[in-house]
Amino acid sequence: MKRALCALLILIAAVVLAAGGVIFWGNQTFEQAGPLKADTAIVIPRGTGLRAIATMLEQAGVIRYPTLFIAKAKWTRAHRNLKAGEYAFAAGITPAAALETIRNGQVVVRRITIPEGLTSQQVVALIEAAPALNGTLDTLPAEGIILPETYGYSYGDTRVSLLQRMVTARNAVLNRLWQSRAEGLPIKDPEAAAILASIVEKETAAAGEQPRVAAVFINRLRRGMRLQSDPTVVYALTKGKGPLGRRLTRRDLAIDNPYNTYAIKGLPPGPIANPGAASLAAVLQPATTKELYFVADGTGGHAFAKTLRDHNRNVARWRRLQRKRREEAK
Repeated sequence: MKRALCALLILIAAVVLAAGGVIFWGNQTFEQAGPLKADTAIVIPRGTGLRAIATMLEQAGVIRYPTLFIAKAKWTRAHRNLKAGEYAFAAGITPAAALETIRNGQVVVRRITIPEGLTSQQVVALIEAAPALNGTLDTLPAEGIILPETYGYSYGDTRVSLLQRMVTARNAVLNRLWQSRAEGLPIKDPEAAAILASIVEKETAAAGEQPRVAAVFINRLRRGMRLQSDPTVVYALTKGKGPLGRRLTRRDLAIDNPYNTYAIKGLPPGPIANPGAASLAAVLQPATTKELYFVADGTGGHAFAKTLRDHNRNVARWRRLQRKRREEAK
């Protein structure tokens, strides 16, 4: 009887020691670097269960022991909060870190950059081409209602929701800037500001030059002068589909179109592009100047003038520079 009892105790002790060894091994292994050789990403679809997630991780090389992963997830109750999405795993990531990544929903954040001055058609093309988004944009957004910026999004987000974020961001920026606008501007409402800002955006890409360009147009509006902006004529010809692909002609400047600011007085009926925050701010807080003209100066910026005589001199200088460059290119 004593022998049997002793054997039983020895057996129990062996089982306890073995179980303790397994637990010790499991804890150690779960906290050690995993088998992943190179950074990788996997997508966990909605509704994927714990066992399927463990299998996906094993097949991707993130973990070596799916059973251990399942056991630890259940032991820590992490299995109740595992979230769908796209996840990036660094080479050698521990199983514990992989589990925490999924439990915390640390999904991959993708980014899309909308450059300033694109038309809505061009912006839609970028959104449609962006990877990992769902759905399509069936309706072309109005011109000028998108804020050019870099936006983060996750796998499975919809294109409609991403576009709406861009519109919401633009409205927030424009409304904030409108509240702090300079006094006495010849701009009746925020939408008129967006129209003028889109023209400023297309006229200059030189950093910091927008307030001065905006001031020229503001001064012309105050005097009842036509804006005479080449980009508005380009928009009239292309209808926002993209670049014109050639130089404007005298015939172009005479076309009968509400966007041709050589022919109409005041602002065109709508924006000609999607202006950035800097151009919106420039229109609502323009530089203090009496300048009425500007022309390219050959350095990426513009030469400004208060009088037509000075402007004509700047134009002549610009044309000489153009001719010289064409001759050198031959």
